[in-house]
Amino acid sequence: MKLILRADVENLGNLGDLVDVRPGYGRNFLLPQGLAMVASEANLKVFEQERKKLQARMDKLRAEAQDLQTRLEALDVVITMHVGENEKLYGSVTSTIIGEALAALGVEVDRRRILLEAPIRTLGEHRVRVRLHASVTAEVPVKVVSDHVPEEEEPAPQTPADASAVEEAAQ
Repeated sequence: MKLILRADVENLGNLGDLVDVRPGYGRNFLLPQGLAMVASEANLKVFEQERKKLQARMDKLRAEAQDLQTRLEALDVVITMHVGENEKLYGSVTSTIIGEALAALGVEVDRRRILLEAPIRTLGEHRVRVRLHASVTAEVPVKVVSDHVPEEEEPAPQTPADASAVEEAAQ
């Protein structure tokens, strides 16, 4: 099935490209999403007329994605997880948890755009990729820390002078 792309589609092509795809992919995904139109003489003429509008919209989306990329890469995302013996995490850090941490910092990112090869299962700093646009990917520093608070030394016992000062203050 020959289609004209109306937007940049990852692993397929850019705006205005004439591509040949399987009929199911074109009919069930690209056409309903408005990402492509059937390649015909009439559609080629229509596309050329609206090409400038589409290109301006794509440029605007790309610029917004690049702005968000700089904001994301400047963030310090800290995720606190419960840790057991040998500093092993109970559970793992998933894209949902990372998305919630980003939302808490004021940046809304769809969890499906967070690219984790596998869930994070160790403490420390990790680089997580976030796809913001077909051509813009941010690398967000994520630090996984323990929720365990180190035990402090017990306070020194009070001397009699300290105890009497506390009693006087209470009266």
